[in-house]
Amino acid sequence: MEDLLFLVHRIPYPPNKGDKIRSFHLLRYLSGHYRVHLATFIDSKSDAKYRERLSHYCETTWFGTLSPPLAKLRSLIGLLKGEPLTLPYYRSTSLDTWIRDLLPVYPIRHVLVYSSGMAQFVLGHEFDGMRRLIDFVDVDSDKWRQYSLSKPFPMSWIYRREAERLADFERKVAARFDASLFVSGQEAALFTQGPGVDPDAVFVMRNGVDADYFSADPSRPSPFAGEGLRLVFTGAMDYWANGDGAIWFVESILPKVRRVFPQVEFHVVGMNPTPPVRALGQVPGVRVTGSVPDVRPYLQHATAVVVPLRIARGIQNKVLEAMSMGRPVVTTPQALEGIPAESGRHVLVAADPDAFVAQLVRLLSGGYADMGPSARALIERDFVWEASLERLLPLLGEAQSIAIGGKAPC
Repeated sequence: MEDLLFLVHRIPYPPNKGDKIRSFHLLRYLSGHYRVHLATFIDSKSDAKYRERLSHYCETTWFGTLSPPLAKLRSLIGLLKGEPLTLPYYRSTSLDTWIRDLLPVYPIRHVLVYSSGMAQFVLGHEFDGMRRLIDFVDVDSDKWRQYSLSKPFPMSWIYRREAERLADFERKVAARFDASLFVSGQEAALFTQGPGVDPDAVFVMRNGVDADYFSADPSRPSPFAGEGLRLVFTGAMDYWANGDGAIWFVESILPKVRRVFPQVEFHVVGMNPTPPVRALGQVPGVRVTGSVPDVRPYLQHATAVVVPLRIARGIQNKVLEAMSMGRPVVTTPQALEGIPAESGRHVLVAADPDAFVAQLVRLLSGGYADMGPSARALIERDFVWEASLERLLPLLGEAQSIAIGGKAPC
């Protein structure tokens, strides 16, 4: 086996949130084809215990401790220097040293970087002879642009500045690397609109879902007490877009649904709810669970799964998981990006509160009985991890061996 350096901004285990799901599947797949040298940050004390487990997939490892409050303070350096705040957030002399100590010992010819902030460690000329790929996943700079539109000054100015500076850095990285990966055709197309981006070096690698794991089990008990109509929204609730979606649903959609179905409950299921999200639990009909050991019982026994995201990038794992469980899903168009699902057949799409209410009322009234099985069939056909990850091997080969071409379809 040849050696591969894999840089990830957050420890890729446990695979319980979007970025960690994708990065873990990448690591597990790569370990079957390369001797992997993994470098990653641990930003939560509860994740430190997984270092040994990940070491089983790797030849060598480097785990750095990242304190989010201190990292945010370091980001101020970027503000003073005119660089993206993302870069000093992850900057580490210790990681720089580990990489440079690694190079004389192992013949590393392949590099995979997960997320733009980690690319800074392999931009030196000593890496020019290596095959470098970056998995941007989403166009992060555009996410900051979207955030800037919904925040008051001065945060709107800071987010807009980050969008501009990070976009410049993303294009610099893409020009230096051999290939750039994105989770959907929409993200790839958005990135190639930027100046100086070679579309033939931009590729799509979809997310997948473990359809065996996320499948209905008749013996799985319900986490809910008694009978009722349950709407479930899952995700890490310290992520701003998820929190915003939960609050928007409770304020603008749920009251209208409960006028028709007073017994409806809305369950917000996910780790680290912020104070505003936790406060939703005081609203009649709303339950905020916090972290749960297994999200599958909530999905399986939900009357419907809702994904009320107003800001979303790339493919949403929460949508794939709910579809894989065979549950009806009501989602905004933003959260359906990259998933070729047909509204009314595989999912229900609602662009505004009134449409969301109308779709839910019809669903709760007994409509769309065949939607769950149709959603499951789509997952089994189009969203298998192995099929997506097969793209990596030719891209990590030498330039002349690549046979899959750029501008990959979704």
